[in-house]
Amino acid sequence: ITMTLEEIRGQDSAMENVDRVQSAGAALEELLLAAKKQDYLTVGVYESAKVMNVDPDSVAFCVLATDDEYECDIALQIHFTLIQAFCFDNDINVVRVNDIDRLADLVGAEESGEPKDAHCILVTSPSANPWKDPALDKLSLFCEESRSVYDWVPTITLPER
Repeated sequence: ITMTLEEIRGQDSAMENVDRVQSAGAALEELLLAAKKQDYLTVGVYESAKVMNVDPDSVAFCVLATDDEYECDIALQIHFTLIQAFCFDNDINVVRVNDIDRLADLVGAEESGEPKDAHCILVTSPSANPWKDPALDKLSLFCEESRSVYDWVPTITLPER
């Protein structure tokens, strides 16, 4: 079997991309757990919209989670479009995750024991004293690299448990 240089490069870049996405998944998990400990998470579409309206400067990162329900839920799609537009206008990095159940496990449940609406999760940080986190820096770089190849809302896969 003979391969052209382009084919070899294509395989290499495909492998690099898989590594990039996996390390971004690990960084996202790390970020969410750290932000949860600091009480810097806002979970839920409506809760996130409120924070974005009241204190947009406090939003450091946005995670949108899709599931089977998303394809049929026009209202949720509209909310996602508006949230993404807000994030783009305010230079907030935004990613998508396809495993909403795993995401809900990471961010925890309501006091009532009901799972939280994990369709939208914001990582917030006080504007006066911005929170620095290496996982947030990794994810910012991942988003920047994705935008350079016109992937405006990259999809991240969370690591398996």
